[in-house]
Amino acid sequence: MIEPASLPVVHTVADLRTVVRDWKRQGLTVGMVPTMGALHEGHLTLVREAGRRADRVVASNFVNPTQFAPHEDLGRYPRRPEEDARLLAGAGCHLMFAPSATDMYPEGFATSLVMAGPALGLEGDFRPQMFGGVALVVTKLFNQVQPDVAVFGEKDYQQLMVIRRFVRDLDLPVEIVAAPTERDATGLALSSRNDYLSEAELAVARRLNQILAEAAVAAAAGRPLPGVERDAYSAILKAGFERIDYVTVRHAEDLSPFRNGVVDAPARILVAAWLGKTRLIDNMSV
Repeated sequence: MIEPASLPVVHTVADLRTVVRDWKRQGLTVGMVPTMGALHEGHLTLVREAGRRADRVVASNFVNPTQFAPHEDLGRYPRRPEEDARLLAGAGCHLMFAPSATDMYPEGFATSLVMAGPALGLEGDFRPQMFGGVALVVTKLFNQVQPDVAVFGEKDYQQLMVIRRFVRDLDLPVEIVAAPTERDATGLALSSRNDYLSEAELAVARRLNQILAEAAVAAAAGRPLPGVERDAYSAILKAGFERIDYVTVRHAEDLSPFRNGVVDAPARILVAAWLGKTRLIDNMSV
């Protein structure tokens, strides 16, 4: 165990369990925030929320290879564990778990998870490997940490729905808490991938929030969704995005389409769009 910035960091499951076992012997509750590192204020908000709900907080720091396709950005995904440890310490985290890929997926590892339900469509169409990889690593982390509560951000809304579904399906004894999306002063959703954007691209990205807000207002007013989605698509391209994977309004509870073409229940508008080599996702309640 090492302690950068006064935050204990463990790298093996055995060391992790030693710490958590001691906490639980003292009758302390445990909260968890799974992350892939490259932390920003959005992650720290999740850590602080976990601290309000549990006596001790573990944050994992692991860039999970099973949720990346070969052509995606696994190799260039930002990694800065020492800075992450410093930020976590300041947010009230008690332990960082930073395993290696070989620890998480040792030679001969042969287990996978097949996801359906809220994993189908949207990100599931464009990144078909993603949710199986997310479900696998989060299940492993929950088994390793044994948290009482885990906090996830609404920015990755479909991922949140997938996690809630498999936690229910597998009877995992952990409460899943959703935290609102953290945004900068212009409304841009905070994301580790924002680091990839140039200043010119950032100026374009900061227009996405307003386009979604306008579309959400139109959808909530009962305007037919094909027109809402079509106009949002055009506005995103006009703003300077180069291509769009999807922009759509779905039921908030399970991400199913609205069959009658208008919003008649709680809804979310979700988008994935590209600026150069960077893919940004966002969503907003309707």
